[in-house]
Amino acid sequence: MRRHSTAEMALTASGPARLVLSIAAQAPTAMLDEHLEVTQDGRPVEVTEIADPHGTRLHLLDVTEGDVRVSYRATVDGRADPLSVTPLDEVVYLRPSRYCESDSLAPTAIREFYGLSRTDLLFGVSSWVGERLQYVPGSSLPTDGAVQTLLAGEGVCRDYAHLVVALLRALNVPARLASVYAPGLSPMDFHAVAEAAIDGRWCVVDATTLAPRSSLVRIATGRDASDTAFLSIHGAATELDDLTVTAVVDVLPRDDVTELVSLG
Repeated sequence: MRRHSTAEMALTASGPARLVLSIAAQAPTAMLDEHLEVTQDGRPVEVTEIADPHGTRLHLLDVTEGDVRVSYRATVDGRADPLSVTPLDEVVYLRPSRYCESDSLAPTAIREFYGLSRTDLLFGVSSWVGERLQYVPGSSLPTDGAVQTLLAGEGVCRDYAHLVVALLRALNVPARLASVYAPGLSPMDFHAVAEAAIDGRWCVVDATTLAPRSSLVRIATGRDASDTAFLSIHGAATELDDLTVTAVVDVLPRDDVTELVSLG
């Protein structure tokens, strides 16, 4: 399976700022092609790559007042073996987090899914969230968490993922968020999915069902969207003027929602 992804950004900085990009693919097997270029007012900007504990590739750059352009492309071939769940994962990803208030949603989770376990629980939570939420672009605020999403009954991919993660954690299933490139997604953008610990491996849960899970390419991993934002800005106000994301695969696979699938 060969997947090609791109991200193009246009930004305007009002003064000195440090930008942190989280747009680089985590290559599962072979990275056939990759290129990241950042310019300001037509001049190259130095970029430094660092990795977080999950292997998320962060790119740091310092800009001044002016127009900033970011261009990224990657071609990934093949799929990797599923990631194993570590003892530390089992601790960190059972805790409530900023956008996944599993403690507040525990009564709802117990009421709706009592008696379910393992794959039955995974499919039950995914379908329940998918049925109760309506996908509405622009319907949620960046500060909305799982509780607000459930009350509103609508949201976008990160809101679906937050609610799935919170419900699973409330039922003692470690769960986390992943940002991905998603061939087949419409409308095309960066995508967010949940991952749940099942039988010692991380499995994808996407209650939106908007893209085949086996075609996804991991970008970032974390407790919730606060760990996986594609752009963080520290310093002077910087406006994101334009964002274009593409993700394609040589053959778009079918997605059987009853099967366990891991990111690869």
